[in-house]
Amino acid sequence: MKRWYISILLMFTIGTTLFAQDATEIVAKSRNRIQKQTISTRGRMVITAKDGSTTERLVDEYSSFTGGKTRNVVIFQKPASIAGTRFLTIQTPGNKADQWIFLPSLGKVRRIAASESSGSFMGTDFSYDDIASADRSVDEDTHTLLREEVLNGASCYVIESKPKDSSYQYSRMISWIDKTNYLVCKTELYDKQNQLVKLVEILKYEDKQGRLTPMVTKMSSVQKGTSTTLYVEIIKYDDPIPESVFTTRFLETGRL
Repeated sequence: MKRWYISILLMFTIGTTLFAQDATEIVAKSRNRIQKQTISTRGRMVITAKDGSTTERLVDEYSSFTGGKTRNVVIFQKPASIAGTRFLTIQTPGNKADQWIFLPSLGKVRRIAASESSGSFMGTDFSYDDIASADRSVDEDTHTLLREEVLNGASCYVIESKPKDSSYQYSRMISWIDKTNYLVCKTELYDKQNQLVKLVEILKYEDKQGRLTPMVTKMSSVQKGTSTTLYVEIIKYDDPIPESVFTTRFLETGRL
């Protein structure tokens, strides 16, 4: 009887371990799907308020994935009230992202404090953490395959990812990943009280330079009833980007 119990326990342990490995592998394939050194984009953000009214932002974004770092600069072009606002994120593996923002109204660069990381990014439904997590490392979370199900006609893996760092703003993320091409269809984000607070939906993919690329992404704040939809209008992979773009001096001056 004891030997039978141990055998069952071993089988369960091995099965659980393989399940975890499979989930991690799936997430890795999804997050590492696009090979790139740089990305340059122009996008339009449409912010929808609870009453249905909308406002728009025109933004340029430059990202570099070389030298073991992820570096990202966002430049607001329109409307006039926020034009010239520039935001820099530098992420090194195993460390929290360093972030700075330049606001023309203040005329100086300000570092984003850790206490602000879950705050709204320029009035959108994205937080500062959300911006930094666009290229989140697979190793930062523990992944579990919950089930498989069909979403909008696509057979998907449903995977729960729990941050290893308890200070991260979300307690868990649940993603629907297409089984055929590892595209993320949607992700649910839960707060520390395990309440669903945000929903990320990839509404459109297109082939750009041989890479299936998210072209329309919607971030909804479930409890607030607001949303921000990002429409990518121009995207270029692996175009050279001057190193000086990823500096606080560029934030302040806007010049290379």
